[in-house]
Amino acid sequence: MTKRELIISLYSDHDDEGLLFADGFDDAIIGICPASLRVVYSRSKAINILSEDMSLEDAVDFAEYNTFAAYVGERTPIWVEDFEWE
Repeated sequence: MTKRELIISLYSDHDDEGLLFADGFDDAIIGICPASLRVVYSRSKAINILSEDMSLEDAVDFAEYNTFAAYVGERTPIWVEDFEWE
């Protein structure tokens, strides 16, 4: 079972608004905040995912501007620095 599937199975019935996942970043999921029901992602893993299709510098720029800084409501995912750089 993936982390996304596990989170859905454990938490989807706790909230009427539903959980919000960042498309394309399932491999960067590291958990969920049980207090806010926001999915928690690794910033470094997200950058590694993006760098599969672009340079590392472009991946960092894209992630900082388009992903980490995006606000999509109260369920906006949490992006944490886990210091797992490659």
